[in-house]
Amino acid sequence: MVFSSIPFLYYFLPIVLLSYFVVPKKFKNSILLISSLFFYFYGEPKFILVLLFSCVFSYLFGKWIDKCQVPWKKKSLLVLSLCINFGILFYFKYYNFFVSNINHLFPDTLPFLSIVMPIGISFFTFQSASYLIDIYRKEVKPATSIFTYSTYLSLFPQLIAGPIVRYQTISKELETRESKTSDISNEIRRFVLGLSKKVMIADMLGIFSKELASLSSNTVIGFWLKAISDSLQLYFDFSGYSDMAIGLGLIFGFHFLENFNYPFIANSITDFWRRWHISLSSWFRDYIYIPLGGNRVSKFRHYRNILIVWMTTGLWHGASWNFVLWGLYFAFFLILEKKVLLKFLKNHQVFSHAYTIFLVLISFVIFNQTDLSLLGETLKGMFGFSKIAFCNKETLFYLKDSIILLGIALLFSTPILRRGKDYLTKWKRGELLVGTLEVILTLLLLLLSTAFLIDESFQPFLYFRF
Repeated sequence: MVFSSIPFLYYFLPIVLLSYFVVPKKFKNSILLISSLFFYFYGEPKFILVLLFSCVFSYLFGKWIDKCQVPWKKKSLLVLSLCINFGILFYFKYYNFFVSNINHLFPDTLPFLSIVMPIGISFFTFQSASYLIDIYRKEVKPATSIFTYSTYLSLFPQLIAGPIVRYQTISKELETRESKTSDISNEIRRFVLGLSKKVMIADMLGIFSKELASLSSNTVIGFWLKAISDSLQLYFDFSGYSDMAIGLGLIFGFHFLENFNYPFIANSITDFWRRWHISLSSWFRDYIYIPLGGNRVSKFRHYRNILIVWMTTGLWHGASWNFVLWGLYFAFFLILEKKVLLKFLKNHQVFSHAYTIFLVLISFVIFNQTDLSLLGETLKGMFGFSKIAFCNKETLFYLKDSIILLGIALLFSTPILRRGKDYLTKWKRGELLVGTLEVILTLLLLLLSTAFLIDESFQPFLYFRF
């Protein structure tokens, strides 16, 4: 079951909301736990055991780590729990990738296995690991019961595609919380906005991208249009999901942290990663980069730390060498900025923004192409090193057909509309106008999104594969 589906919007969610707000406070977590497990079971019946195992084992290890008073035993328990956690992730996500590389060096050494990766395993594995590490660091107390912890780990708004919600962020709200009427109305709008970003922009960009990929003859402009379309599609797909998750969370009284902050207005790669998938980049910062020494070490070790973090960031996204290359690509420019470019970029805003967008577009070309030989052909085509036309009538036809879609996507990837809203709400009449328009637009967007879903023009969330 996915958020952008008729069964979720008009069957599952209304039943869950009605049940949640009808029952007494002491049963609200039970409703969330049962509905979350059903939500996962509906989409991944055979992998519900993986999720349940993760809930039970992490809860028990959290208790043991907290109670242990002998430092070396406490650390051993943490290491063992993390090995089990990431061992499960390795088996489902990386085993065959590991085997293929070993067999490439030593033919027929290891057998391939028929493995299907459980949806969301990267997200709930990282949440489980952060819970155990935070207990070890004494930054959070263990959950009061296995049911409370299971509610946290399986919470359906963020279960299968994030954002990565740390236990310490919502630990108090798991015990006691309130759902305010003002929050609910605002977050219904947030949810609907996320839904429309996914269904009406991301999925339409996906169709445009497929049209460009099927051109009878490639062109330089065609390659660049596809790079732009793919980048915007990924942004609206994932930020749309995050909007829906944050909106749903607040309806139930949980305050998830923001996951995107208009990354396409960034003026450096460093700034871009402060704005893109914030929950993931902060996770790697707090649990890998800083424990390795961060920037409080020699230059060599500092750069080594960046490389380690970004190789693992790349691998987190998928078991393929293009993701490793993608991570190293960002590591190179982050190191270059820290060593040379940041001061220059701060003093040249127009150049810095163009530089950032250019590098980000190239990065997502790497990200989207698992075949490295085809990646080379794509990059050659983009820079005119292939014997192809700069543009042709077919490319122009598809561009004209989707120019409004691209314009809308570019507009909504910036904070222009939000700033306009903030400006208008400074006055009482403007606030009334904005409030009225928001209600009308929310209803209109929900109706249009539903129409798109009934038309079956939607696609699965891209981040489900991670």
